[in-house]
Amino acid sequence: MKTTKRTPVKPAKKAKSTKKAKPIRRAFTLRLKPNAFATYKKYHDEIWPELVREIEKSGIAQITTFANEPQLFLYSVIYDEKAWDKLWNSKIHDKWAKYMEPLMQFRSDGKVDAGPLEEIFNLETAAGKTKNAKTK
Repeated sequence: MKTTKRTPVKPAKKAKSTKKAKPIRRAFTLRLKPNAFATYKKYHDEIWPELVREIEKSGIAQITTFANEPQLFLYSVIYDEKAWDKLWNSKIHDKWAKYMEPLMQFRSDGKVDAGPLEEIFNLETAAGKTKNAKTK
């Protein structure tokens, strides 16, 4: 598999908070038009630094996308219930959406063929976590 050089991104300025927010997992499905996958992947391999900053500013800590052409599965970790709405209503996302529009399938109502997924199972274990050298 060919690797793509990624553009380094400066982190957005973080708001000061006195308490740590609990992570929220969100997942979506998206559907691409036939033969759109390579272009979709190229755009994401070369994601704009200003879009990354807006994603972070919106409260989205992580986005991972899996593909089973033409179906995409997007998993995210957010720290604000309204994080995705904030991003989707930003000027930079409007610009990004113009690039994505020719690649995406649309429903008969004119909206992107996408939908949220309900989390039904989550398991976290201590695997991979470092153990404290000192034990009490």
